[in-house]
Amino acid sequence: MHGKFLDDFTPGQTFTTGGITLTEAEIIDFAWRYDPQPFHLDSGAAERSPYGGLIASGFQTLALCFRLFIQRGELAESSLGSPGIDELRWLAPVRPGDTLHTCIEVLELRPSKSKPDRGIARFRYQAVNQRGEAVLGFIVNHLLLRRPAA
Repeated sequence: MHGKFLDDFTPGQTFTTGGITLTEAEIIDFAWRYDPQPFHLDSGAAERSPYGGLIASGFQTLALCFRLFIQRGELAESSLGSPGIDELRWLAPVRPGDTLHTCIEVLELRPSKSKPDRGIARFRYQAVNQRGEAVLGFIVNHLLLRRPAA
């Protein structure tokens, strides 16, 4: 797949990624490194938590959801990073064995007034599990290059 530029997207356009299944070992490993809370680390403690069992860190699900889209290659030629994420919400727990995929919708495209070679594309991301439940949602403000003149 060849990457797209800001000018190649249209508001309302959607993308759906392939899926990824989280294992208990991956959840615990991530938690030890980045989010060492008992309900992410210890099955016994997690059983006694309000979640009733081990759950993945929301930061892990955020990173995986983002990765799934980036790996599609849509932004491979145009991405300049991002000035930020808006409206981040963890909607439901992610458990060992859950398979997540990402649904993306193009919300808005804003060419830069001061730097005509780039602009901001606002994309809504939603992580969905194997039961069709939304578990995470956020909006990324992607800084993208515009298509170079021929």
